[in-house]
Amino acid sequence: MTEFKIRLRSDLIAEIDHMVDGVEVKNRSHAIEIILSRVLHAKKVECAVILAGGRGTRMRPFTYEIPKPMIPVRGKPIVQYIIELLRKYDIRNIILSTGYMGDKIREYFGNGSKFGVEISYVEEKEELGTAGSLNLMKDLLNGTFLMFNGDILANLDLYDFIVFHRENRALATIALTPVKDPSRFGVARLRGNRILEFIEKPKNNIRSKLINAGVYVLESEVIDYVPEGRAMMEKDVFPKLAEENKLFGYPFDGQWFDTGTHEAYEKAIRDWNGIKGV
Repeated sequence: MTEFKIRLRSDLIAEIDHMVDGVEVKNRSHAIEIILSRVLHAKKVECAVILAGGRGTRMRPFTYEIPKPMIPVRGKPIVQYIIELLRKYDIRNIILSTGYMGDKIREYFGNGSKFGVEISYVEEKEELGTAGSLNLMKDLLNGTFLMFNGDILANLDLYDFIVFHRENRALATIALTPVKDPSRFGVARLRGNRILEFIEKPKNNIRSKLINAGVYVLESEVIDYVPEGRAMMEKDVFPKLAEENKLFGYPFDGQWFDTGTHEAYEKAIRDWNGIKGV
């Protein structure tokens, strides 16, 4: 192991010392090593996909006039917060998969330069679900990438998420968040970090409170598991990966809001804190 000296501002040293607990983070040197490892691993992920093609029928009448990812929360479209989260972690190459009223999304975000990112688009001529549009991006995705459902608000440490994915040598990692009532969501049952079973919107025999948060780290090989046409990650892809022990779960406790119903949307407007440090 090579030793070297570095000079840091006092405020950075204070942040580093805050990490040290004597157990998981033993000292300042260990904390700096962890930080560098996280950043260098995450730097290898340069691309993110945002799924923004759905009709959002449960959010009518709003979605008669605007696509669901463009519904505002505290003055900004939902999908803008996803872009801000990505920019915060220096992931600036973004692919937006659009369909229903996709022209409104393109008109607002353009090439992304106004938001400090580079945005390209793929267009779903027909609804392709949460997985189908990946087949339109085969030539655009290489290696590891992030994927977001375009109708969620999430604030999680993307560096830590990516490092977790790499350390487990996963093909796919799902961000998991706990909820009181998981019956409307996809529920994961874990053994250690590995997802044994994935139940979409369970009605009976709920075994877990950890639900699919709609944020993923994926290897491009995952696209080989996606059937042609309309396909769902939750039903057509994740169960296959779980059977092969290639699907992992990353529990996090940062803010998360689903905006799939009027009640959930109202809660998001009340409680969402936004993305700090952008």
